[in-house]
Amino acid sequence: MDASNVTQTLFNHLSYRAERQKVISSNIANINTPDYKTKELSFESQLQEKNRQKDLELRVTKENHIKDNVENLNKSKTQLYEVKNLQEQNDGNNVNLDTQMGEMSKNNIIFNAIQASIKKDVTFFTSVIDASAKN
Repeated sequence: MDASNVTQTLFNHLSYRAERQKVISSNIANINTPDYKTKELSFESQLQEKNRQKDLELRVTKENHIKDNVENLNKSKTQLYEVKNLQEQNDGNNVNLDTQMGEMSKNNIIFNAIQASIKKDVTFFTSVIDASAKN
């Protein structure tokens, strides 16, 4: 993966985290809405499920094999779905405030880490450009 792909991957993950923050905020905003069901984005949960099933073993079968798969993964779209098998309240709502606040905090930490990585990446490239300009 060259430097531009790393930067693009970071921006893709940043976009995903921003979308996830909106979903979590929507869940919290609807905590008192009768029959509202907790929503989630599919990408992360599907990836975790595949990891549990051990279906994500990477094998290099050609030179750009892993690079191609990472690029395809970054292009994949997330889908919104209702989370099943959560405990419902009397009004049919299944949003758990503690769980959603925990997910929001976790998402925020990851978002900030990705932002820091992007800033570090930009600083690195700026220093390379400045060093090459001096020569």
